Amino acid sequence: MTGRFRSTEVIHGKVDWWTIVIYVALVALGWLNLYAAVYDSSREVFDITQRYGMQLIWIGVSFLVALVVMLLDDKFYHILAYPVYGLCLALMLATLVVSPEIKGARAWLFIGPVAIQPAEFMKFAASLALARAMSVFGFSVTRPADLLRVMLLLGVPVGVMFLQHDVGSAVVYGSFLFMLYREGLNRWVYIVLGIVLGLFFGSFWITDTGLLILILIGCAAGFGVGYKNWKVPLIYLAGVAMMSIAVWLGMRYGAGVQWRYYTILLGTTFASLPVVAGVAWAHRLKGFWIYIVLFVASVAFVSVTDVVFDHLDLHQQKRILDTLGIESDARGWGYNVNQSKIAIGSGGLAGKGYLEGTQTKFNFVPEQSTDFIFCTVGEEWGFLGSVVVLALFCVLIMRLVRMGERAEEPFARIYCYCVAGIFLVHVLINIGMTIGLVPVIGIPLPFFSYGGSSLLAFTLLLIVAVRLDLGSGEMRG
Repeated sequence: MTGRFRSTEVIHGKVDWWTIVIYVALVALGWLNLYAAVYDSSREVFDITQRYGMQLIWIGVSFLVALVVMLLDDKFYHILAYPVYGLCLALMLATLVVSPEIKGARAWLFIGPVAIQPAEFMKFAASLALARAMSVFGFSVTRPADLLRVMLLLGVPVGVMFLQHDVGSAVVYGSFLFMLYREGLNRWVYIVLGIVLGLFFGSFWITDTGLLILILIGCAAGFGVGYKNWKVPLIYLAGVAMMSIAVWLGMRYGAGVQWRYYTILLGTTFASLPVVAGVAWAHRLKGFWIYIVLFVASVAFVSVTDVVFDHLDLHQQKRILDTLGIESDARGWGYNVNQSKIAIGSGGLAGKGYLEGTQTKFNFVPEQSTDFIFCTVGEEWGFLGSVVVLALFCVLIMRLVRMGERAEEPFARIYCYCVAGIFLVHVLINIGMTIGLVPVIGIPLPFFSYGGSSLLAFTLLLIVAVRLDLGSGEMRG
């Protein structure tokens, strides 16, 4: 029977056992490093008052859930996609009412002694919901109505996360762009997003005049590539430059008016746009309006970057400035990252040895069992151990992509790509935080960071993908 689990399928190897082995290896390595991060020689290994003791319980629960997932019919996940999405969203909304504020965020539900973070499970629910919505016959991500449905499924939980002040969880939703690219989302979306990020971070390093010049050159270069004509954009750039310089010199030395060159260059460029549009229309240059819209939108965005930055919380502003190297405060906002880099760097090639990390043992790195767990890997296992951990994650992500590509149904393919993207973003951002390449936004390293919600959610994400792959394998068989 198609889509139904049979024990013989496991015996004959149709389950992706390599993925299961990698999962178990990462969970085991994660626990070993968690134990080292909070090691106390006076405590027993199974002491549930300690984080490593509680994590063992969550590991047992996760393994049990993984077994149940494998025993269920794969059609079950298609049927319950929307109900699970609705339940997780309701739990997230409940945190806004009943959750106490913890580290500036209201993102936790307490059931007796157990704390649950619904946002962790929302990633699993969103992946299922997207897979169901996008696997409907006739769906196309290039159709505005269908794309709007996807944006709503993603936008609603992201909006709630911002209300919770849980920016880290919201940022992870950018991982779904990986899946949307596979499903055919227009490349211009990614170009625009790249430009937005470049302009936002560039605004901290480059003057507004410099950014305006770069925007002009970028749009002109886009025209040159798109129409395979470099003569026209070069003539245009030279004309705008000479005209703006002439006006600036005339205003400064002729009229005695001290106007900024940025204002004159911007005015000259905008004054030229109607002429440029007219010439493009006369020569029937289809799509030329894209470059005009891109220029206007880029200039408008640069003008509001300060407003966007000012609306961030103070600690978020400081972390961005510290990451970009604009402000450095090793004893204040940058303390965590500075200590993290010291810990990882001190590990050298082969590390100091298990339970021998001095930065770890003496608690120099705050949040070392959660957000900064990779410090323990770097210090005690060194460069070689860090490479092994990264290699395991890389192989896991590649196997998820492989599952997606060999899926017989769109539901399984879309879901597997969602999970691959989520793992990729979590690994890149978490490890990037510990070495100072990414602002600290507080997201866990899968299977390593302490937390039952995180471990269980990542287990669900991965094992459901394995189960859907098994279902596809039965269909192929």
